Amino acid sequence: MKRLNDPNFVRDPEFSIVLYPDHATSDADAEAAAVASSEELTGMSRRKTRELYWVDKRTLPWRLLPSLTKEECARAQNRPLWVCDRMAKELHTIPDAPDFTARERLALVSKVDALSQAIGACERIHQTVVPLNYARHALRSLTVWLLSLPFALVKDLGLMTGVILFVMSWMLFGVYEIGYSIEDPFQGTLRLSILCDAIRRDVLGDEIIRNTAFVLEDEGG
Repeated sequence: MKRLNDPNFVRDPEFSIVLYPDHATSDADAEAAAVASSEELTGMSRRKTRELYWVDKRTLPWRLLPSLTKEECARAQNRPLWVCDRMAKELHTIPDAPDFTARERLALVSKVDALSQAIGACERIHQTVVPLNYARHALRSLTVWLLSLPFALVKDLGLMTGVILFVMSWMLFGVYEIGYSIEDPFQGTLRLSILCDAIRRDVLGDEIIRNTAFVLEDEGG
Protein backbone atom coordinates (compact mmCIF):
# COMPACT_ATOMS: atom_id res chain seq x y z
CA MET A 1 0.00 0.00 0.00
CA LYS A 2 1.10 3.54 -0.74
CA ARG A 3 0.17 6.67 1.20
CA LEU A 4 -2.47 8.75 -0.48
CA ASN A 5 -0.45 11.98 -0.22
CA ASP A 6 2.90 10.44 -1.20
CA PRO A 7 4.35 12.66 -3.98
CA ASN A 8 6.58 9.84 -5.21
CA PHE A 9 3.63 7.84 -6.54
CA VAL A 10 0.89 9.07 -8.86
CA ARG A 11 -2.51 7.51 -8.24
CA ASP A 12 -4.89 6.71 -11.06
CA PRO A 13 -8.41 6.93 -9.55
CA GLU A 14 -9.79 4.58 -12.20
CA PHE A 15 -7.51 1.70 -11.25
CA SER A 16 -7.00 2.30 -7.53
CA ILE A 17 -8.79 1.50 -4.29
CA VAL A 18 -8.54 3.84 -1.30
CA LEU A 19 -8.03 1.96 1.96
CA TYR A 20 -7.40 2.41 5.61
CA PRO A 21 -4.51 0.38 7.04
CA ASP A 22 -5.75 -2.92 8.44
CA HIS A 23 -5.93 -2.36 12.20
CA ALA A 24 -8.30 -5.17 13.09
CA THR A 25 -6.66 -5.56 16.51
CA SER A 26 -7.58 -2.06 17.65
CA ASP A 27 -10.58 -1.10 15.51
CA ALA A 28 -13.87 -2.95 15.90
CA ASP A 29 -15.79 -0.68 13.54
CA ALA A 30 -17.21 -2.77 10.69
CA GLU A 31 -17.40 0.32 8.46
CA ALA A 32 -13.79 1.40 9.01
CA ALA A 33 -12.71 0.71 5.44
CA ALA A 34 -16.07 1.51 3.88
CA VAL A 35 -15.86 5.22 4.80
CA ALA A 36 -12.43 5.68 3.26
CA SER A 37 -13.64 6.89 -0.14
CA SER A 38 -16.18 9.37 1.23
CA GLU A 39 -13.67 10.77 3.69
CA GLU A 40 -11.18 11.25 0.90
CA LEU A 41 -13.65 13.22 -1.24
CA THR A 42 -15.22 15.41 1.45
CA GLY A 43 -12.55 15.61 4.13
CA MET A 44 -15.31 15.09 6.69
CA SER A 45 -16.08 12.00 8.69
CA ARG A 46 -18.00 10.90 11.75
CA ARG A 47 -14.70 9.83 13.28
CA LYS A 48 -11.20 11.17 13.66
CA THR A 49 -9.50 11.44 10.27
CA ARG A 50 -6.90 8.75 9.76
CA GLU A 51 -4.17 8.31 7.19
CA LEU A 52 -5.35 6.88 3.90
CA TYR A 53 -3.59 4.46 1.57
CA TRP A 54 -4.23 3.22 -1.92
CA VAL A 55 -3.48 0.12 -3.96
CA ASP A 56 -3.48 -0.52 -7.70
CA LYS A 57 -6.17 -2.97 -8.76
CA ARG A 58 -3.90 -4.25 -11.53
CA THR A 59 -1.17 -5.47 -9.17
CA LEU A 60 -0.92 -8.66 -7.16
CA PRO A 61 -2.80 -9.88 -5.22
CA TRP A 62 -5.70 -7.59 -6.19
CA ARG A 63 -5.77 -8.60 -9.84
CA LEU A 64 -6.46 -12.19 -8.77
CA LEU A 65 -9.86 -11.13 -7.40
CA PRO A 66 -12.91 -10.73 -9.64
CA SER A 67 -13.87 -7.12 -10.23
CA LEU A 68 -17.11 -7.44 -8.24
CA THR A 69 -15.34 -8.70 -5.11
CA LYS A 70 -12.45 -6.23 -4.88
CA GLU A 71 -14.48 -3.59 -3.06
CA GLU A 72 -15.94 -6.18 -0.70
CA CYS A 73 -12.47 -7.45 0.14
CA ALA A 74 -11.25 -3.88 0.64
CA ARG A 75 -13.99 -3.25 3.21
CA ALA A 76 -13.16 -6.36 5.23
CA GLN A 77 -11.57 -5.84 8.62
CA ASN A 78 -9.33 -8.86 8.07
CA ARG A 79 -8.73 -9.23 4.34
CA PRO A 80 -6.69 -12.49 4.41
CA LEU A 81 -9.43 -14.28 6.36
CA TRP A 82 -12.05 -12.79 4.02
CA VAL A 83 -10.20 -14.34 1.08
CA CYS A 84 -10.11 -17.71 2.87
CA ASP A 85 -13.85 -17.55 3.55
CA ARG A 86 -14.54 -16.67 -0.07
CA MET A 87 -12.41 -19.55 -1.34
CA ALA A 88 -14.25 -21.97 0.94
CA LYS A 89 -17.59 -20.63 -0.30
CA GLU A 90 -16.53 -20.96 -3.93
CA LEU A 91 -15.48 -24.56 -3.33
CA HIS A 92 -18.89 -25.38 -1.86
CA THR A 93 -20.68 -23.93 -4.88
CA ILE A 94 -18.78 -26.02 -7.45
CA PRO A 95 -21.13 -28.79 -8.66
CA ASP A 96 -20.06 -32.42 -8.52
CA ALA A 97 -18.53 -33.82 -11.67
CA PRO A 98 -16.69 -36.99 -12.68
CA ASP A 99 -13.35 -35.27 -12.07
CA PHE A 100 -14.48 -33.24 -9.05
CA THR A 101 -16.18 -35.22 -6.29
CA ALA A 102 -16.65 -34.75 -2.56
CA ARG A 103 -13.16 -36.17 -2.05
CA GLU A 104 -11.52 -33.38 -4.04
CA ARG A 105 -13.77 -30.81 -2.40
CA LEU A 106 -12.79 -31.89 1.11
CA ALA A 107 -9.11 -31.94 0.15
CA LEU A 108 -9.27 -28.36 -1.13
CA VAL A 109 -11.28 -27.17 1.88
CA SER A 110 -8.64 -28.70 4.16
CA LYS A 111 -5.99 -26.64 2.33
CA VAL A 112 -8.02 -23.49 2.87
CA ASP A 113 -8.39 -24.40 6.55
CA ALA A 114 -4.61 -24.87 6.85
CA LEU A 115 -4.07 -21.47 5.25
CA SER A 116 -6.58 -19.94 7.67
CA GLN A 117 -4.71 -21.45 10.62
CA ALA A 118 -1.42 -20.03 9.30
CA ILE A 119 -3.04 -16.60 9.09
CA GLY A 120 -4.28 -17.02 12.66
CA ALA A 121 -0.75 -17.81 13.84
CA CYS A 122 0.53 -14.64 12.16
CA GLU A 123 -2.30 -12.65 13.74
CA ARG A 124 -1.31 -13.89 17.21
CA ILE A 125 2.25 -12.71 16.62
CA HIS A 126 1.00 -9.34 15.38
CA GLN A 127 -1.46 -8.85 18.25
CA THR A 128 0.86 -9.86 21.09
CA VAL A 129 2.54 -6.58 21.92
CA VAL A 130 4.83 -5.57 24.76
CA PRO A 131 3.00 -3.28 27.24
CA LEU A 132 3.92 0.35 26.69
CA ASN A 133 4.77 0.93 30.37
CA TYR A 134 7.21 -1.99 30.29
CA ALA A 135 8.99 -0.63 27.21
CA ARG A 136 9.24 2.87 28.68
CA HIS A 137 10.48 1.59 32.03
CA ALA A 138 13.15 -0.53 30.34
CA LEU A 139 14.40 2.45 28.31
CA ARG A 140 14.44 4.79 31.33
CA SER A 141 16.25 2.23 33.49
CA LEU A 142 18.87 1.68 30.79
CA THR A 143 19.38 5.43 30.37
CA VAL A 144 19.83 6.03 34.11
CA TRP A 145 22.25 3.10 34.38
CA LEU A 146 24.40 4.40 31.51
CA LEU A 147 24.40 7.95 32.90
CA SER A 148 25.65 6.71 36.26
CA LEU A 149 28.20 4.30 34.79
CA PRO A 150 30.98 6.91 34.23
CA PHE A 151 31.10 7.75 37.93
CA ALA A 152 31.96 4.12 38.67
CA LEU A 153 34.54 3.75 35.89
CA VAL A 154 36.38 7.05 35.84
CA LYS A 155 38.52 6.22 38.89
CA ASP A 156 40.01 3.11 37.27
CA LEU A 157 39.87 3.93 33.54
CA GLY A 158 40.51 7.65 33.45
CA LEU A 159 40.31 9.05 29.92
CA MET A 160 39.23 5.68 28.57
CA THR A 161 35.91 6.07 30.36
CA GLY A 162 34.37 7.95 27.43
CA VAL A 163 35.36 5.26 24.93
CA ILE A 164 34.07 2.46 27.14
CA LEU A 165 30.83 4.35 27.76
CA PHE A 166 30.31 4.89 24.03
CA VAL A 167 30.79 1.19 23.26
CA MET A 168 28.50 0.09 26.10
CA SER A 169 25.80 2.55 25.05
CA TRP A 170 26.01 1.42 21.44
CA MET A 171 25.65 -2.24 22.37
CA LEU A 172 22.85 -1.88 24.94
CA PHE A 173 20.76 0.63 22.99
CA GLY A 174 21.26 -1.58 19.93
CA VAL A 175 19.85 -4.57 21.81
CA TYR A 176 16.91 -2.42 22.95
CA GLU A 177 16.22 -1.25 19.38
CA ILE A 178 16.36 -4.83 18.07
CA GLY A 179 13.87 -5.92 20.71
CA TYR A 180 11.58 -3.03 19.76
CA SER A 181 11.79 -3.99 16.08
CA ILE A 182 10.98 -7.68 16.52
CA GLU A 183 8.01 -6.81 18.73
CA ASP A 184 6.05 -6.51 15.47
CA PRO A 185 8.05 -8.43 12.86
CA PHE A 186 5.59 -7.63 10.06
CA GLN A 187 6.59 -3.95 9.90
CA GLY A 188 9.72 -4.42 7.81
CA THR A 189 11.76 -6.67 10.13
CA LEU A 190 10.90 -9.85 8.28
CA ARG A 191 11.10 -10.55 4.58
CA LEU A 192 7.46 -11.41 4.05
CA SER A 193 8.21 -13.20 0.79
CA ILE A 194 10.09 -15.86 2.77
CA LEU A 195 7.23 -16.10 5.26
CA CYS A 196 4.70 -16.49 2.45
CA ASP A 197 6.79 -19.27 0.91
CA ALA A 198 6.87 -21.04 4.28
CA ILE A 199 3.08 -20.77 4.59
CA ARG A 200 2.69 -22.16 1.07
CA ARG A 201 4.87 -25.14 1.97
CA ASP A 202 2.90 -25.72 5.18
CA VAL A 203 -0.40 -25.60 3.29
CA LEU A 204 0.65 -27.79 0.38
CA GLY A 205 3.12 -29.96 2.26
CA ASP A 206 4.43 -32.72 0.01
CA GLU A 207 1.17 -32.87 -1.93
CA ILE A 208 2.87 -32.51 -5.30
CA ILE A 209 5.36 -35.30 -4.55
CA ARG A 210 2.67 -37.63 -3.18
CA ASN A 211 0.48 -37.06 -6.22
CA THR A 212 3.19 -38.58 -8.42
CA ALA A 213 2.25 -41.94 -6.91
CA PHE A 214 -1.05 -41.79 -8.81
CA VAL A 215 0.61 -41.21 -12.20
CA LEU A 216 1.56 -44.32 -14.14
CA GLU A 217 4.29 -43.86 -16.69
CA ASP A 218 4.65 -46.06 -19.71
CA GLU A 219 8.13 -47.52 -19.29
CA GLY A 220 8.03 -49.18 -22.68
CA GLY A 221 7.28 -45.91 -24.53
